Amino acid sequence: MASAAEQLAANLNFDAFRKATELHKRIWFTLWALIVYRLGTYIPIPGIDPVAFQQAFSGQAQGILGMFNMFSGGAVERMAIFALNVMPYISASIIVQLLGTVYPPWEKLRKEGGEAGRKTLNQYTRYLTVALAVFQSFGIAAGLSQSPGLVENPGVFFIVSTVVTLTGGTMFLMWLGEQITSRGVGNGISLLIFAGIVAVLPQYLFQALELTRTGSMNSGTLFLMLVLVIAVTVAIVFMERSQRRLLVQYPKRQVGNRMFGGDTSFLPLKINTSGVIPPIFASSLLLLPATVMGFAATANLPEWLQWLPLAVGQLQHGQPLFMVLYGALIIFFCFFYTSVVFNPEDTAENLRKYGGFLPGIRPGKRTAEYLDFVLTRLTVIGAGYITLVCLLPEGLMRFTGTQFYMGGTSLLIVVSVTMDTVAQIQSHLLAHQYEGLIKKSKLRGGRR
Repeated sequence: MASAAEQLAANLNFDAFRKATELHKRIWFTLWALIVYRLGTYIPIPGIDPVAFQQAFSGQAQGILGMFNMFSGGAVERMAIFALNVMPYISASIIVQLLGTVYPPWEKLRKEGGEAGRKTLNQYTRYLTVALAVFQSFGIAAGLSQSPGLVENPGVFFIVSTVVTLTGGTMFLMWLGEQITSRGVGNGISLLIFAGIVAVLPQYLFQALELTRTGSMNSGTLFLMLVLVIAVTVAIVFMERSQRRLLVQYPKRQVGNRMFGGDTSFLPLKINTSGVIPPIFASSLLLLPATVMGFAATANLPEWLQWLPLAVGQLQHGQPLFMVLYGALIIFFCFFYTSVVFNPEDTAENLRKYGGFLPGIRPGKRTAEYLDFVLTRLTVIGAGYITLVCLLPEGLMRFTGTQFYMGGTSLLIVVSVTMDTVAQIQSHLLAHQYEGLIKKSKLRGGRR
């Protein structure tokens, strides 16, 4: 027999959505926040020559700047006030999570601090975000000042104003993302990255159609790209929704003359526990040397370093060395980040505290070993799936010689965020229907 939640989910329709006025307010708030974000990606920082910068950026579009430009919705290409986007915040969050597993004071806050500890760690994340944003914006400002023709009046004033502008833009986006999470629908930070990727897709699609029209790319390649996008999207949806559900039982206990407990539940383990972090880290590490060498291409390298540009050139998209290292780094970060976000010992201890156990597995150490056994094998499947998704576009570029604009990382982010947002909308509709049922039951009780 279906549960009450399943019956309510089956009854979700447009009429239920129309009556959910609170959900309407959340959706409108989210849309307006995303509009504000998109407007900010078109406001350039002061003192930049846009034409000269556009020419300089075109030579680095295949490096790490191209990836950041995709995530920021074209803000890097225009050197807008939101050029750093929320990348410093994401980096700070990952660093705090890593330190929360190895640094004893932060580990204590994470495990025993409760809500207060979580707020303290969030505050540390904000402080670290400011430090990273200042560091990155200073590097950008210094690099722009030293590039001839890009800055109208290079100097200390330009560096200070650029650092303040870019850091302020990142902090505003961090605040905007938190507002979307609390007052809107979905995860705010993820939606900002999602909006940036989706915003540049029409431009890339137009470029592909233009290449087909001029004969630079045949129609068969374009059709293959569309089929590949659809197939990969279906695979991502299937794999992201897949999970291994471990049965958890709770023993019965007698209180007075009544028997309590004896319930069963499930511990869901996702196939892709690490999310989209592995391909982002792997891309950043591989594309950083190519980007640095691209900016230093005009410099006179010593004779013993003349081989370096050729070696770094093999780390471009579609190159065999790039594909091999890219896949290896994705697999490494899948296992590494999974070990950070899921601790089998902590999960086994929490089950033991609440009286839960896995059938046939002794509580404590044996349960932790079994969870690690299952999670390791799930991570092998998840790492293989993410690697395949990210390397398919690279293989297409290698064998067709055509730039594949929708990379695997971007597609993974778009599909994952869409699924998460739709799930939150459904949860709001379920909550609204529950409230309606409670009101009806109170009215009926009052009439009686």
